[in-house]
Amino acid sequence: MAALLRAVPRWRGPAAWGRPRHGLWCCSEQDPSRWVASRPPTMKETPSGTETEKFQMVYRFDAIRAFGFLSRLKVAQTALTVVALPPGFYWYSQGLMTLNSLCLMGGVAGFAFAMLCWMSHFFRRLVGILYVNELGTMLQVAHLTFWGWRQDTYCPVADVIPLTETRDRPQEVFIRIQQYSGKQTFYLTLRYGRILDRERFTRVFGMLDVPK
Repeated sequence: MAALLRAVPRWRGPAAWGRPRHGLWCCSEQDPSRWVASRPPTMKETPSGTETEKFQMVYRFDAIRAFGFLSRLKVAQTALTVVALPPGFYWYSQGLMTLNSLCLMGGVAGFAFAMLCWMSHFFRRLVGILYVNELGTMLQVAHLTFWGWRQDTYCPVADVIPLTETRDRPQEVFIRIQQYSGKQTFYLTLRYGRILDRERFTRVFGMLDVPK
């Protein structure tokens, strides 16, 4: 996974953007409100009142777009291998395919499905962008869905466990964002991601010894 992160070129965009209105992960430098993709982000557990609040971007992981594409590609590849199984059974029943070939096809489909489950479990928890509202009370986490599209999850800052209180170290490839309520755990990479607003980031996660 670390090798894959190093292979993805790091795109240097604007230091900070406003809260996304629609679309995916990047926007035009001329007009931050215009996003490249047209698909709106799925809002999950949206607290009442957050629609009118202004959120400030504090962290960004540029390679999240590549991981989203990889996730969609894996879903398509798994679907193709599974769809090929019924014709394989038919060809075997007609004597057009050997048992070894049918078992190989089933093994490939099973392996593809297992890899999809593992990758989806990780990708759905990988943080792409972090936002904090102006009052510093709400954390907005932009991550991926099972299908590789963007999804926003809101967490009260008071429920977020500071990284200084966990055993994870900023130098590790991935560190966990956990909640006292134990609702959901996300994965954050400070080695390959960028902290855009260090002051707000510190208020949420505590003072960390990370490169500027």
